[in-house]
Amino acid sequence: MILKSSTPLPNQIQKPKRSILITICYSLGNLLTKTIPFGTILVYCEDGVIKKIVYLTMLSIKNKKMFMLQLYKINQMLKTNPLADVASEVRNQLDHLDLQIPQGPIAITAGSRGIENLALITRTVGDWLKEKGAHPFLVPCMGSHNGATAEGQKAMVESLGLTEDAMGMPIRSSMEVVELGEVATGKVYMDKHCFESDGVIVLNRIKLHTCFSGPVQSGLAKMMVVGMGKIKSAQTFHSTETEKMKEMILEMGQVVLDAGKIIAGIAILEDGLDQTAEIHAIVADEILEKEPALVEKHKTYFPRLPVDDLKVLVISEMGKTFSGTGLDTNVIGYRGDKLCEDIAKPDIEILAVLNLASSSKGNAIGVGLADFITQALRDAIDEEKTFINVFTTGLMQRCKIPATLTDDKTLVSKLTERFGTERWMFIPNTLHLETLYVSPDLLEELRGNRNCQIDTTPTPLTFKNGKLGLSFD
Repeated sequence: MILKSSTPLPNQIQKPKRSILITICYSLGNLLTKTIPFGTILVYCEDGVIKKIVYLTMLSIKNKKMFMLQLYKINQMLKTNPLADVASEVRNQLDHLDLQIPQGPIAITAGSRGIENLALITRTVGDWLKEKGAHPFLVPCMGSHNGATAEGQKAMVESLGLTEDAMGMPIRSSMEVVELGEVATGKVYMDKHCFESDGVIVLNRIKLHTCFSGPVQSGLAKMMVVGMGKIKSAQTFHSTETEKMKEMILEMGQVVLDAGKIIAGIAILEDGLDQTAEIHAIVADEILEKEPALVEKHKTYFPRLPVDDLKVLVISEMGKTFSGTGLDTNVIGYRGDKLCEDIAKPDIEILAVLNLASSSKGNAIGVGLADFITQALRDAIDEEKTFINVFTTGLMQRCKIPATLTDDKTLVSKLTERFGTERWMFIPNTLHLETLYVSPDLLEELRGNRNCQIDTTPTPLTFKNGKLGLSFD
């Protein structure tokens, strides 16, 4: 069909009497929309000739709805700075501290997050300690995660590759704690195994916190306060008013340091592709002083969505290995609780999540941040584990169950019916943002973003047995 820009649309297109597939060319050299009762189709036109259909939405064929949305693949050129030799950098950093290592049992903390090279870094720290005559062991330190049981937390670190065989050291897991002191909101504790050791190496990744902003957020101080303090210290910390958390994490961290058990911290910085970019070893009494600078450095690596205003964001997978809240609130722009100071950008009207990562072990904290989920995600939720983790934080919005639809295809279909097909984005999770898909109306906006590479070949949105068929590789 060839139309000139001045040619009105034929009546049969404006008011179709039956369901047919029609291509519309309404202007020269542009992507344009024309809404018709059964959906919207965008066509690329050049010199009055249709060159390519670039966008299809909902069609009604014999009273059955078929989803035919086409998307465009975007590759974000995120900041990348991978270390060439991670193990050597760990050793160099530790050597430069000139530490006096006790010749006895030394604890190394192990959290619940999926950190790149975590097993390698942890094993290297352990080997370095052995060379100094110490006897290292791992301690699962994750607050109230995985049911707040010794067995559950041991299983969690093992699922991250931190097994006794792989690490060459034992795992000592317990929920028993020793009281260290007291702050305004309660008592401060330390894991019993850490307290009874000859010293502790605190190991964690530096990240933005999902509840508050401040000079120190999620990193070494948080590991000392919430991780090593187990569920009891986690409750003390989360009993703090949100706006005061940035001060409380420092106050509680100082109580932990004053116990004299911390030898040093190993802070990990990841780049925009979640590769190990920097490793910093810090002596105990400088952790709270030096961590703020690392938070600022982390912000330069932190990946974000390339669009600040979305109608619909579909996230393939959520879970604790991607973020402590399952969904990184700094990525979705929404902390989702009246107790939390919220985030201005991005502005996302509808948030849908399709799956819960198996590595999250049923913990679906953060599911309440979504507006829609699938039945598969809902079935994967361990309500007890999720409740314990959310109840500890006191942010109960984060475990509410959103509207649940049968499968991925049904969810996407329903959302297009109600919210249209413009300003859509699909991402794998909130940690890995290098590859994503967008609706065609966002292309012009993204062409002006020098950090985005656009694949000009449309990608049909397909489903297999109701499951999303997009590849984020």
